Amino acid sequence: MNQFALCLPEVLFSDFLSRFKTSLSSLFRKENIDQLSLTRGLPPHVWKEIMNLKPLSVSIPKMFGGRGTDVKECLGILSAASYESLSLSLIFGINIALFLEPLAKYGNELVKSDIFKHFLDKGAMGGLMITEPDFGSDALNMKTRNELHDDTYHISGTKHWQGLTGMADYWLVTSRSMTLNGNLARDVDFFIANTHLQEQNIEVMEYYDNAGLDMIPYGLNKIDIEVPLRNKLIPETTGLKMMLDTLHRSRLQFPGMGMGFLKRMMDDAMKYCKERTVGNSNLFALDQVQYQLSKMQSYYTLCSAMCAKSCEISGIENDVSSSGIHANSMKALVTDMMQESAQLNVQLFGAKGYRKSHIGGRGIMDSRPFQIFEGSNEMLYTQISEGILKDMKRKKTTHLGNYLSDNEITKNAGRIYSKELNFIIDDSLSQRKMVDLGKIIARVITINDLLTLNGLGFSQNLTDNCIEMVKHEIVVLLASMHQHKNIQVVDNIAENSDWMAFA
Repeated sequence: MNQFALCLPEVLFSDFLSRFKTSLSSLFRKENIDQLSLTRGLPPHVWKEIMNLKPLSVSIPKMFGGRGTDVKECLGILSAASYESLSLSLIFGINIALFLEPLAKYGNELVKSDIFKHFLDKGAMGGLMITEPDFGSDALNMKTRNELHDDTYHISGTKHWQGLTGMADYWLVTSRSMTLNGNLARDVDFFIANTHLQEQNIEVMEYYDNAGLDMIPYGLNKIDIEVPLRNKLIPETTGLKMMLDTLHRSRLQFPGMGMGFLKRMMDDAMKYCKERTVGNSNLFALDQVQYQLSKMQSYYTLCSAMCAKSCEISGIENDVSSSGIHANSMKALVTDMMQESAQLNVQLFGAKGYRKSHIGGRGIMDSRPFQIFEGSNEMLYTQISEGILKDMKRKKTTHLGNYLSDNEITKNAGRIYSKELNFIIDDSLSQRKMVDLGKIIARVITINDLLTLNGLGFSQNLTDNCIEMVKHEIVVLLASMHQHKNIQVVDNIAENSDWMAFA
């Protein structure tokens, strides 16, 4: 059987995934993944071997020769990749959620076949350009513009911090159209750019020295391109809704990248703690180590629940533009867990883990930007709280526990934590309290998803431990939320602040 045949729909995904895992593990051990992860990009022969496995076929529709756009298969590939390399998984995540899925859902039928063929046959890659130097998370104020002349769009502007800068073959470029009075329209348009065509090539003005994710190039891009009418994505209603649908789907699929990474952090730490002798016993026997490993297990468990829920709701056949609370909860919580799990891994390994060539030490830097890109976690937690408080106001309730026990996405978990959540909430909270509240709600939502997964047969022991671990975290967050004072930064600290004058 040739390699392309392995991506055909009739091949069982379990076989496809098993071959991908085995091949990737063998390749990275042969090529020394610890060293590869510290260089920009991957050697061409390594890329060729990886792309010959057709990993992106999982997000290409069957009618175009792919395996389909089954979320379970997409998350399976992301997880398998992140067990070996978080950078590689993010590369796949960018291609899947930020290019191939939007293309499959919104792309003009006239362009799909050729682009999908390039991905399958030539190992092409694609990404998404939204962020601009002066408008990070404020995407609605982007200044990149497009103007239609006959049947061609001229697009101009500046974008930055796009993963795969200078490396992607295709880009989805966001911009706003010019109105008759010379202003920029409120709506957002998406266009496909093929960098191999001179008139669509995007100039890289600068490569950034990003800390972590060394395998992925980021930079500053100058947009001055012309694309045909057929390269414009076709929204079902508005471009804004299409953008929300795309970004929420991406956030709902973050757990795929988190799953393998969290399992690797946990597996390596468990193995090391059982083998590392301290005195007359091993690290595994120590109470604090048990607590740290239990936290890592709870993260693995929560992420499992997220993946299962994502498979249910995030397919391209669904409109997730209004699923912001669930999407933000998954993205923010799983990326916080990834960073904390890497920190725990390094702490347990001690000096051995404090190296860039160690997967734990590298994992601290590689997982850190996940808490920032596609919406910083503080912003997402705030948006979660805003959404919940708005709905509580609409339903004329101020009791958080009662509300969460009645809400469809929290009701089962809300009842479990009814004692902890038994309080009236003020709808005029400070932002610092809103962040804490968002962290609490994200956990309740995820435990609700875990209870559903548990009902299907998922491990009772892992479920029970996770419920207790999250209860402890909720209590700590509630203490933080209730004890926050309105402490403000001292603007001028020069006066009476030099300790040496008083010693």
